Amino acid sequence: MVFRMPAIAISLVALLIQAQAAKPPTFFKTPLTVQEMNNKQAVVNTSAGTFVIDLRPDVAPNHVGYFMKLAKEGAYNGTIFHRVIKYGIVQGGDPLSKDPAKAKLYGTGGLGVLKAELNAEKETRGAVSAVIQPGKPDSAGAQFFVCVTDQAALDGKYTVFGRVSEGMDVVQKISEAPLGPDGATPAERITIATVEIRDTPPPEPVPFAADTPADLSKYRAVLDTSAGPITIEFFGDKAPEHVRNFLRLAAAGAYDGTSFHRVVKGFAIQTGAMTSRGPLTEKQQKLVHNLQPEFNDTLHVKGIVSMARGDDPASATTSFFIVTGAASSLDNKYTAFGRVVDGMAVVESIEQTPVNGETPVNKIELRGVKILK
Repeated sequence: MVFRMPAIAISLVALLIQAQAAKPPTFFKTPLTVQEMNNKQAVVNTSAGTFVIDLRPDVAPNHVGYFMKLAKEGAYNGTIFHRVIKYGIVQGGDPLSKDPAKAKLYGTGGLGVLKAELNAEKETRGAVSAVIQPGKPDSAGAQFFVCVTDQAALDGKYTVFGRVSEGMDVVQKISEAPLGPDGATPAERITIATVEIRDTPPPEPVPFAADTPADLSKYRAVLDTSAGPITIEFFGDKAPEHVRNFLRLAAAGAYDGTSFHRVVKGFAIQTGAMTSRGPLTEKQQKLVHNLQPEFNDTLHVKGIVSMARGDDPASATTSFFIVTGAASSLDNKYTAFGRVVDGMAVVESIEQTPVNGETPVNKIELRGVKILK
């Protein structure tokens, strides 16, 4: 016997199917208010280092609320950065990436939860945005990506919900990871250990900001070079901002690993160029800026420490030199800000090093700078 469904029943089933098909998707809506989510940061601890995201509930409240929810539940723990483009973006957060056996599915998990919250934030370096399914703007979820460099072509297409405020050097390092056979996933798993949500801490006090010129003159700097130590005193009364800048760079370790890249006998030895060391951290990079000249009446004689610059009088940044002979041509044209008080024998030994043109044949390193008071 063949069972035949009554026509009325068929019509009811068809209507039910149509109603189900027409039912709009249910998107996540955060129970938190924007005020409750304001001034929050996400501390992302990875196997490659830690970076910090300033969350932006003012422009994408549901994205921020969902990210915070997942972070507090530990949902990101054990996931990996499954897609990286060198100096482009790094992508992570897929719950499927916890399982190495599901590698072919990486990039497909945890989506379809959030409606787009497109905003005016640009996809510039450090922007944190939601991943979506191709052609489906209302399909975001757990996955996110971070721009390593500006990606103007992505502006207005993805929901930006945060921005990296610390640790962009870590993000960049992740983007540089060697890739596996698929050409997108790092060959070695770069894992997110935890994502911690915290209140944004108050800004750190700016080092040496409150020091008066008299205070600045009380500091001493010991240059730890591969040729021996050199101790410098400072002219806080004559070039306070140059002294302050030098102390900040030294305290932050920006000078560590630079080299004496220029040696001219009877004239000067020069060091402190950031191009002579490895990459700076994000915090160190923020300290590098042009200085307004503070030319003064200090004569450029043997032992004087002065700031190097280009043709523009306001182009000095980090590089400095120690005068090894009378150099009156520099007077009132370069900012003298200190003097060697111990270690002139070390300065003289560096001056005598063999050079190719003005570049030492063998590297003479400035290993670090110790600040004393």
